Amino acid sequence: MYTYIYMVRHGESPKTDGNERTRGLTEKGKVDAYRITELLKDEGVDTFISSPYSRAVLTIEELAHFYEKDILVDENLRECVFTSEDTIISDKELYPLVKKMFSHPNFSLRGGESKADCQSRAVAVLKEILKNFKGHKIVIGTHGLVMTLMMEYYDSQYGYEFLMETSKPDVYKMKFNNEQLIDIKRLWAE
Repeated sequence: MYTYIYMVRHGESPKTDGNERTRGLTEKGKVDAYRITELLKDEGVDTFISSPYSRAVLTIEELAHFYEKDILVDENLRECVFTSEDTIISDKELYPLVKKMFSHPNFSLRGGESKADCQSRAVAVLKEILKNFKGHKIVIGTHGLVMTLMMEYYDSQYGYEFLMETSKPDVYKMKFNNEQLIDIKRLWAE
């Protein structure tokens, strides 16, 4: 009995409104959330779990409504905490920071989280999901870095270069036999 995890990276989100937790989706992000529903509506999804961040929940919300399912929110699926403040970091500042985190897994800014800590937290949640929802098809509303770190734990080819090639949104289907990864397939096409 296989378990399928559909990693859904959130859609495009404005980096001007709110803070990291509350910023929603741009118009393009909203349109792409509809496209995700179309993409996954025939997959037979049983369970929806998301980061608590609005942009992740909003990206899978329509699909959950289609299946008439609630979205379980797990705080440990949140994006990596880059700084002690809950402020939005521009891509210009963020990408060099993330690159350094991949080169130095224990590096973090003051009050922030290291790659190693974030990966440990996220993988623990994924293992719990695989145990508690064995044999299910589960959509996880997530973030690019968190998604990459969970995938990298099982297959080292998913690292910084992979993250930089992903899109917003993006969808990957992971096939597991218990906790053993069998396959990863990209489903999203831009």
